[in-house]
Amino acid sequence: MLTYSERTIEVNGRGYRLPAQRTVVVCVDGCEYDYLEAAVAAGVAPFLGKMLHGGAAFKGDCVIPSFTNPNNLSIVCGVPPSVHGICGNYFWDPQANGGKGAEVMMNDPAYLRAGTLLAAAAEAGASVAVVTAKDKLRRLLGWQLKGICFSAEKADAATLEENGIDGLLDLVGMPLPDVYSAALSEFVFAAGVRLAQTRDVDLMYLSTTDYVQHKWAPGTEGANAFYAMMDRYLAQLDALGWVIGLTADHGMNAKHDPQTGEPNVIYLQDVMDEWLGERAARVILPITDPYVVHHGALGSFATIYLPHDVDVAQTIERLRGIEGVEVVLDNRAACERFELPNDRVGDIVVVGTRNVALGTRADQHDLSGLTVPLRSHGGLSEQTVPLIFNRSIVDVDAGKRLRNFDVFDLALNHVVAP
Repeated sequence: MLTYSERTIEVNGRGYRLPAQRTVVVCVDGCEYDYLEAAVAAGVAPFLGKMLHGGAAFKGDCVIPSFTNPNNLSIVCGVPPSVHGICGNYFWDPQANGGKGAEVMMNDPAYLRAGTLLAAAAEAGASVAVVTAKDKLRRLLGWQLKGICFSAEKADAATLEENGIDGLLDLVGMPLPDVYSAALSEFVFAAGVRLAQTRDVDLMYLSTTDYVQHKWAPGTEGANAFYAMMDRYLAQLDALGWVIGLTADHGMNAKHDPQTGEPNVIYLQDVMDEWLGERAARVILPITDPYVVHHGALGSFATIYLPHDVDVAQTIERLRGIEGVEVVLDNRAACERFELPNDRVGDIVVVGTRNVALGTRADQHDLSGLTVPLRSHGGLSEQTVPLIFNRSIVDVDAGKRLRNFDVFDLALNHVVAP
């Protein structure tokens, strides 16, 4: 009879061994590699130090746009958005509204075009658990999953029928956290540890929120406190014998004037209205989601839908002349370079530089919730993310471009047994 390590499944053209050792993959939202190094240097994250220097530590690339939904789905599907279809938190759906089109959240599993490794592993007999911070991801991550799947945001409402578990507040021993707090991510880690202690789980996926990273730069007090908290829970999982693979959905950078603290924003809808007439073009910001307090729906990636009679190439050249714009591409070039689905991207893609965010109209962004200068993500400058493990990794091509969506392959197929 085959052992777990000898049994394999194929998901989206990639082969994975079912876990021979209990395995957890952690997606730390907004985790620049610098956050880890700074916390270790400050002496507050000794276990992360062991992972960085005694396990296996790599830097990889996330998916562009460097936003939450496309990267989490890439991680659990093992492929880019061109395959699984989720290319933002928000997009223009031409089929919505009775065929008239509408701007909609990309949270419905109906938009998913590929299966997840999580569902496939459960179908093959592994016991699988998923814990995510915000409920916006739960339905996507849990699509077709026979197992445990819940969000910290709505942990109090979890039921056996819907989530595969109930009584979570008692199990975790924490009150329901506020969605805009570090406690939301701590609940994810605490729940992961409690599941490891009390349930027979083989494979687990934990996904946090970037509330802290939007507010605190690497090495600051708030950031180090967050990573110290995370360190304690990861150390507990390690002590329980779990293989740990850690990555991020994207990095994070300052998007404000360092002197004044004012946001550095190019309001593209205002620009297009001036050039082409009001509402002639449509600017879509894929960062948009219901949780805008900490970023004001401002990121460094936008896509633009143009009227049919507008010259795309000419518009691209004009956009390239705007200070703070790093990349402007037409649909075909953008989708080829960033591995995106053509039918869910506009005529033009615009990417801002490291310290510049992109908006629609100045009067449409409520920045009153920003209690600190804007930090955000979405562009190429937030693409580098950690890929670190608490075990050695073998048989990886030294010249291979690693991606965050290789994390399950590395954790299941390349980890050295203790």
